[in-house]
Amino acid sequence: MEAVSVNRFRSNMKSFVEQVVMQHLPLKVTRRNGEDFVVISSEDWEREQETLYVLQNRELMKQIASSLATHTTGKGYQPDSGELNEIIGV
Repeated sequence: MEAVSVNRFRSNMKSFVEQVVMQHLPLKVTRRNGEDFVVISSEDWEREQETLYVLQNRELMKQIASSLATHTTGKGYQPDSGELNEIIGV
């Protein structure tokens, strides 16, 4: 993660914000008192929040693990051709 001083960030805020939004890379802004902060795009923030929700939801994590186990062993649900066409939009 790139880090810049708060003074440099303030002077070039528009370009740094554009960089964060376009490249989807967070930017650490350092302060003299040590209370740094991170700039992140709203899209990336929402994605992180969704990930945290899934990881904190034990029941959902169990379902994902179970689904992965059946998928890797080939024992999961197999849709018929009509269902498969509907899923892929044919």
